[in-house]
Amino acid sequence: MTIEVSKVVATDAALELIEIVKAKHGPVMFHQSGGCCDGSSPMCYAQGEFLIGDSDAWLGDIGGAPFYMSKSQYDYWKNTMLIIDVVPGRGGMFSLEGPEGRRFLTRSRMFSDEERRVLGL
Repeated sequence: MTIEVSKVVATDAALELIEIVKAKHGPVMFHQSGGCCDGSSPMCYAQGEFLIGDSDAWLGDIGGAPFYMSKSQYDYWKNTMLIIDVVPGRGGMFSLEGPEGRRFLTRSRMFSDEERRVLGL
């Protein structure tokens, strides 16, 4: 039996907030911040507002929104599943959820040996 493994998933609270943001801004995308201006938060942008390049890796979609991270940062996180959640507070100053009084937050857990095998890690 083959299991399906996602590199990035979203909690129900995150999926709900994604829908709110999409209703206001249209299609969105995420890029995991690498620690600059807004710490290491998942940043939510209108699709096309943040330029993705060869140095970025697509990890999957959450709530119909593509999720990216720089390849160099992914090298450090590749053994973990990113779990996008929501907590009270203001999001990063560039992230679309800022006015909602909640912000996206990245949690993580290590992949099991079986999940690592499926992902080829």
